[in-house]
This record gives sequence, structure tokens and C-alpha cells, in this order.
Amino acid sequence: MKPVEWVDATSADEAVASLAPPGAVVKAGGIDLLDLMKEGLVVPHRLVNIRRIHAFDGIDEDRTTGHLRLGSLVTLAHIASDPLVRARARALAEAAGHAATPQIRNVATIGGNLLQRPRCWYFRSEAFPCRRKGGTACFAIEGENAYHAVFDNRTCAIVHPSATATALVALGASLSIVGKAGAREVKVESIFVRPEQDVTREHSLESDEVITAVRVPRLPPGAASAYTKLGEKESYDWPIAEAACVIERSGNRCVRASIVLGAAAPVPWRAKEAEAALAGQELGEPAARMAAKLCVKGATPLSGNAHKVQLLEVVARRTILAAMMEKEQPR
Repeated sequence: MKPVEWVDATSADEAVASLAPPGAVVKAGGIDLLDLMKEGLVVPHRLVNIRRIHAFDGIDEDRTTGHLRLGSLVTLAHIASDPLVRARARALAEAAGHAATPQIRNVATIGGNLLQRPRCWYFRSEAFPCRRKGGTACFAIEGENAYHAVFDNRTCAIVHPSATATALVALGASLSIVGKAGAREVKVESIFVRPEQDVTREHSLESDEVITAVRVPRLPPGAASAYTKLGEKESYDWPIAEAACVIERSGNRCVRASIVLGAAAPVPWRAKEAEAALAGQELGEPAARMAAKLCVKGATPLSGNAHKVQLLEVVARRTILAAMMEKEQPR
């Protein structure tokens, strides 16, 4: 193993400055980073540890807007159990609480979870020079693809690995980012890169940029969110299908819906046709079933994953119905 320089950054400015040379990478929880290093997919000359930047930690509420601010170092376990998150953004709490194992959730951070790399076995194996590693083929398209994408899967068939991303996109969350060019705030949804845009990348952050916080907007009165995960082994497996949903209501009718499928595509997959169809519908099982069918419209399953289409429809229906029936706690 090559020698690696270790830098303990104590401020955002110090972290950005330490990331300037090529080959420097951020280390927060380190869950995915250590795997990538062992697999030879990342060979850094410098690790910039940001765990000592206290400004990147903690969960609080903006008293002016009511938005939630989650520092990028907040662990998944903290998010899953936090009363404020559970009251204001239940989908996010549930997504964080169903990710990986309890041991990992106590170390993994929200920032790292959003930026983790794909878990595709062809990408992770050094024996396969796939497109995401600069090769010329996606071996999953014609190979073992039971867990791969059923949407947007003709260039690269990975599924996005972050459950919290699925929930945050549904909730309309944004990221606070700092880098050499300065600070910026962007929608979570906008940072993800589809294979047709750049098959070697999953997100658009620059190498010297760091996520400082996640901001979740306050839902309108009466609105509610929900998240559902389906996996082979509920205790720790990656999801086969997952969904997050936000329902805004007026009386017994849906005013606006946000529906996002996870484990379905290379990015968190917005079911825009289903969202539009729910507007004005009476809340209940018929509307949820109708929308769920629209969620999987246009799917292009591969040779070994047609079952995922039905599973995604079921998960979407359950999640939409849960959001319809759920009432967020008083604000």
C-alpha cells in the first residue's frame, strides 16, 4: 500500500485548502472510502479528515424559515432517532434508520452517504474494466443484473446507492457546499449525474468542494412524508426497491405530490408523471394504485431484473398510501 498523508482539518477553509492538490480526498465516516481504497478504486496521497470540524455537525431549526439544517457530519443513527427530524421529515428519518447495519449507521455521515460510489459488483471488481472506470462496456447489461437499474440503464446499469438521497430529493432538500471557488447552495436533486452526461461520475461536486450542511425545507401544514424499503434481509441488505413520497393536501385531496424511487436507476428517480396525476385526486387506495402504476411506466428491465418493476410498483403504492394517511406532528 502506498504511503498516505493524513490531515486533520479544523475548519472549512483548512479542508478546502488541503484538498487543493490532485489526489487528496475527504475522509468523514470513511465507510465507503476504506472500501474503495481496499478495492484499488481510490489511491489517494492525502486523506483530509473533517471529523474535527464542529461546524459541520448537529441538527437545528432555522427560526425564520422553519427549515431543518443537518450538518454534513451528522450520522445516520442520529438522523434516524432525532425527534425533530422524525416530526418534520419522517421519510428522511426512516431512510437513515433502514440503511446498512446499526454499527455502520453510528459512523456513516449524511454527507458521505449522499456521495458514496456504486455498489455494482462489476464496478467494485478489479477484473472488470467497466465504463464507470473508463472502460468500453457495462458488463451488467448482459451479465448478472438482478439488482441493477430498470430505468436509464442502457449506458450504465448501476443503481444509486444512497437511501437518504431518495428521501432528500422527495423532500426538496438542498446542500450547502464550500470550495475553492466559494460557497454555494444547490438542490440535492441537481448534483447527481446521469450516465449519458458522464458515465464516470455520480455527482457534480468538484474535487476541492465539501458539503457543509443539508437543508430540508419546512413542509406546508398538513403535508406528510413516508419512506419504504424492500430488501432480502431487512437487517442489513441493500434495497431491492425503495420509495420516498411527500403528499401535500387540502382537505381530503392531494394538492401536490413528490415521489422518488430508489434502487431503480443510476440517480434517484423522480416519478414525474405519477406526481402530476395525483394532483387533485382524493386521498386513498385507488389514487395510490393509479400513481404506483405510473411510477413504473417506461421501465426497461434487463434480463435478470424484471421482478424489480413489480416490486417498485408495490413499494411505491405502499409509500404513497402511507404519506396520504400520515399526519406530520404539529409545527
